[in-house]
Amino acid sequence: MGAKSKTKQTFSFDIKLGRNLATSITFTFSMVGSYTARSNNIRMLEKKVETFNMNRVIDEFEEMTRNADQVQKQTLKEILHKNQSAIYLQNFGINGNTTDPEAFKALVPLVTDLDLEPYIKRMVDGDTSPILTALPVPAISLSSGTSQGRPKFIPFTDELMENTLQLFRTAFAFRNRDFPIDDNGRALQFIFSSKQYISKGGVPVGTATTNVYRNPNFKAGMKSIQSLCCSPDEVIFSPDVHQALYCHLLSGILFRDQVQYVFASFAHGLVHAFRTFEQLWEEIVTDIEDGVLSTRITVPSVRTAMTKLLSGPNPELAETIRTKCMSLSNWYGLIPALFPNAKYVYGIMTGSMEPYVKKLRHYAGELPLVSHDYGSSEGWIAANVRPRLSPEEATFAVVPNLGYFEFLPLSETGETEERPPVGLTEVKIGQEYEVVITNYAGLYRYRLGDVVKIVGFYNKTPQLKFICRRNLILSINIDKNTERDLQMSVESAAKRLAEEKIEVIDFSSHVDVKTEPGHYVIYWEISGETEDDVLQDCCNCLDKGFIDAGYMSSRKCKTIGALELKVVERGTFRKVQEHFLGLGSSAGQFKMPRCVKPSNVKVLQILCDNVVSRFFSTAFE
Repeated sequence: MGAKSKTKQTFSFDIKLGRNLATSITFTFSMVGSYTARSNNIRMLEKKVETFNMNRVIDEFEEMTRNADQVQKQTLKEILHKNQSAIYLQNFGINGNTTDPEAFKALVPLVTDLDLEPYIKRMVDGDTSPILTALPVPAISLSSGTSQGRPKFIPFTDELMENTLQLFRTAFAFRNRDFPIDDNGRALQFIFSSKQYISKGGVPVGTATTNVYRNPNFKAGMKSIQSLCCSPDEVIFSPDVHQALYCHLLSGILFRDQVQYVFASFAHGLVHAFRTFEQLWEEIVTDIEDGVLSTRITVPSVRTAMTKLLSGPNPELAETIRTKCMSLSNWYGLIPALFPNAKYVYGIMTGSMEPYVKKLRHYAGELPLVSHDYGSSEGWIAANVRPRLSPEEATFAVVPNLGYFEFLPLSETGETEERPPVGLTEVKIGQEYEVVITNYAGLYRYRLGDVVKIVGFYNKTPQLKFICRRNLILSINIDKNTERDLQMSVESAAKRLAEEKIEVIDFSSHVDVKTEPGHYVIYWEISGETEDDVLQDCCNCLDKGFIDAGYMSSRKCKTIGALELKVVERGTFRKVQEHFLGLGSSAGQFKMPRCVKPSNVKVLQILCDNVVSRFFSTAFE
């Protein structure tokens, strides 16, 4: 027989590489399975915003995920090419000729935020040399600081901005296929842009959400996917978050018939917004009835914008809202009552947000809760392409061109195994991993600290479920308890409280080692009063809820003391939030710290000053 003919079939598709350059890639497929790539760079930011095409976006995602391995290799090649002059990479022997993933991994070590901190500090201090990236760094993002107990500085670039818009477009396409919104539909978005400050080196610093909202491409990008916000820009950029929240609620009601979905970055933000509405609804109704804005709104720009939006008395709308509110039973179904044409409620509802899902479901009634996509201050990773799944079942498909991804295998005990990290398409279903990311903004083989479980594949890209942050938050002796362990303990104990028709509004914890032996302290804010014996039962449930073998054995032999439950006054966790907002955290990005470190004296003081009752576990006596 003669040599086999290698007949080639060529097909083209556009891949948005998640930065300010969109790359049109033509893959040539041969009968022996070889791929070649040719890239032609087109400046995305110079193009006019295109009309959103849902089917095209989904088709592009389908094509990309079918070729996930090739896209990953091309993405790494692009990252290294764009950043070949970065000092950090050159120090490890990376040059313009390094494109092979194995060579990259052999030369560049795995790192954490602590390893990169000195490099990023130079950037914050004004060093404009190509330290981590050869690309311009117009701003630095500041993480919320609640996971590690301190905020992290992270380079924010135009590439990360385009990543954000690409992911929003992708996720919106899949959501809109399942929950189509009208052309004139609006979104009630509880978004807040805190102030950027200028570092001593002259670099703008702000939260990741602030850097996104203040980017000139954000509004145009969101307009292209029909997510018109009910609130004026002046509200989003208000320096007073309380006034902004009031105005978001008022704006949403003024556009109530046009609201197609309700959004906040986190489930906590949604719950907080509608708890606030419970307290202020009569004042909002009065504003609408009289056509005069409440005197609580004092920021001039916000007051001017909202007065224009009110545009005179509307007694009919006021009476409608008044009737709706008074007819509700314990505010169940508040969201669809206020917004009759809303299709779903949207926000991050996994991980540390899970405790708020029950209350959010109460407000949402029968409306679907759709989980926001998976990412972090360091960048986006995966999109929710199955939006009909409940928050408890939510999974996320990794978008292969948002960065170069590796996965560190974890053992059954949650420890990193000796095995090296594996590539995107090499992960195993059912295995848990720590995510490692390399992106366009100067993070190379960066350990994100997130634990995910692979639950399947979407074409050839993994579908993952967020499990928890990997860092331990409660540990005294040989005990090892994560945020997830704390959450499960609280959920178990809250069932006893629910028998009394009382709920846990919020919670946190602390390790008290001033006493001998040291012990766990759990802070609870609850929705009502109950008997001491009920709270004592809850305290015992909390103690028994930590099933870590090291904790249980330490409790039995009394090398760890009895767990302490401290019940705090209503509004205490609001004071904790106010503290973090005062330090510059964004209201939209805020996450309640689930463990308060001893170094965080102010937060501990807020909690301790507001304790109304305390109980010690008798579970191991």
